[in-house]
Amino acid sequence: MDKTVSLGSVKGTITPPSSKSYAQRAIALSLLAEGRTVLRNIEFCKDTRSALKCIEALGAKVTFIDERTIAIEGGLNPTSNTLYVGESGLATRLFTPIASLCKSPINIQGEGTLLYRPMEMMIEPLRALGVSVRDGGGFLPIEVQGPIHGGIVKVDGSISSQFITGLLLALPMAEEDTTLLVEDAVSTPYIDMTIDTAQRFGVEIMHNKGDYSEFFIEGGQKYQATDIAIEGDWSGASTMLVAGAIAGEVTIKNLSTLSRQADTAICHALERAGAGIIIEHDTVTVSKRELRAFEFDATNSPDLFPALVALAAAAEGESRIIGTSRLRHKESDRAETLCREYEKLGIEIDISEDNVMKIRGGEICPSEVFSHNDHRIAMSLAASALRCKGDITITAAECVEKSYPDFFEDLESITMR
Repeated sequence: MDKTVSLGSVKGTITPPSSKSYAQRAIALSLLAEGRTVLRNIEFCKDTRSALKCIEALGAKVTFIDERTIAIEGGLNPTSNTLYVGESGLATRLFTPIASLCKSPINIQGEGTLLYRPMEMMIEPLRALGVSVRDGGGFLPIEVQGPIHGGIVKVDGSISSQFITGLLLALPMAEEDTTLLVEDAVSTPYIDMTIDTAQRFGVEIMHNKGDYSEFFIEGGQKYQATDIAIEGDWSGASTMLVAGAIAGEVTIKNLSTLSRQADTAICHALERAGAGIIIEHDTVTVSKRELRAFEFDATNSPDLFPALVALAAAAEGESRIIGTSRLRHKESDRAETLCREYEKLGIEIDISEDNVMKIRGGEICPSEVFSHNDHRIAMSLAASALRCKGDITITAAECVEKSYPDFFEDLESITMR
């Protein structure tokens, strides 16, 4: 699908989809909890649907109550020997340890760019925990056969925190206690999100506050079915907030400012760039002002990079965003992709300095750009297109279905031309 976006100002109110990061964690724990869990305010984006397919293959029964609510009867009892995780990196690294609780072999299969994303960080730790693992050279497909044991195990956390999340959620159901030693943990707010979700299902995961290098997970715990609402997604909202900063005013509802989501950090970036920002309870309003170059460390919130580039492209001067090393293994190599596509728009981006992206603000030129089948790239380019005096056509724009299926409809609903 091609999508054309052109010059326009924005004014209006949007409710973003629910957090797919929270949703996938809650879906996984609904499988592991015996009894009936109700999850409310669910957005059935592509990644969330992949998670639901995984838990059904592992024995859960899913009932759709309405367009935003599901009931899940838990119980780990595989009905298939294959998990199809779609193109979701989180589902892969989350459900592989959970599948390792099973005595029968389970094959994890994916599609698209996920087949080229590294999974080797899972192999040796799982084997050290007693799991039989057959892998494709550190990539999908991967076959695991448990049951997973406890013990002391080291994990490389430098590429992603997602596998750590999978272990933290699976290991409370192992027979033995586990000490998890994590080297170079990144995206630590996502680990906080994992611990918080486990607590909501009645399980405690212990670590020293502020220190993500060692976790103690007591074995033999049981998750309890619950009834929870999934909070709004800061990742999806970030591009809309940037649209307000560069093209008018946007109010986003159902965003918890007390959220453990890493991408609440977008508020700090907007403040540094000089945007007007008002935060009231669960509502955030961002308005256009004269924007200035800013510096921001996105190491723990790499999903913000595309939105931050759209913000920096509208700011006077050269902005610096730290953390490009976190971008290589996303849906695309986002650092290279952002350079390539924003160059077509007339924006200079320099990634020659190690772990730093420099963006020089300027006018947006009409062009045809490619999303590289990356949902966050497509959204970033759409926000920047609001500043273009001609048309910008985004090819493969349907990729937004991965996290925010109604993105273009929502953007159009608040755009005035």
